[in-house]
Amino acid sequence: MKYYILIFAILLVTVVGCNETNKSDQHALGNVDSIGNNNPEIYRPGLGEFMSGIQVHHAKLWFAGKNLNWQLADFETKEIKEALEDINKFCADRIETKSIGMIDAPMDSIGKAIEEKNSLKFQHSYNLLTSACNDCHKATNHGYNVIKTPDTPPYSNQDFKVH
Repeated sequence: MKYYILIFAILLVTVVGCNETNKSDQHALGNVDSIGNNNPEIYRPGLGEFMSGIQVHHAKLWFAGKNLNWQLADFETKEIKEALEDINKFCADRIETKSIGMIDAPMDSIGKAIEEKNSLKFQHSYNLLTSACNDCHKATNHGYNVIKTPDTPPYSNQDFKVH
């Protein structure tokens, strides 16, 4: 019986300790968030940094799909979606952010083409995505920033073929 009481006491201390640690972690994260929000010295990526990243993933997506590397194509679409989420999070104060939703339908279309491993559907969806990027640029007075299907891979040290 003594052993059961001892085991129960150890479990109780462990559970209470973990709960206090979680509260402490949440408090610390709240402090970090408030410091970042109230401190203009904290670096926050701008819309241009996110868009440059998206442009690279857009190009890599093309070469992945062109080479029927559906796993890489799926990865690149997820990277684009992640960058779009970050734009909504970190650039919410920018008027351009309100137009980001223009890309949702083409992204869904590309996702389906990748899932189906359908090369023709992928090419069509990729063209829709590229057009949506340019339409968004026009809608936000950035029409001079024209995106196109890439001619050469963005990196010479990446193989886009399936292995």
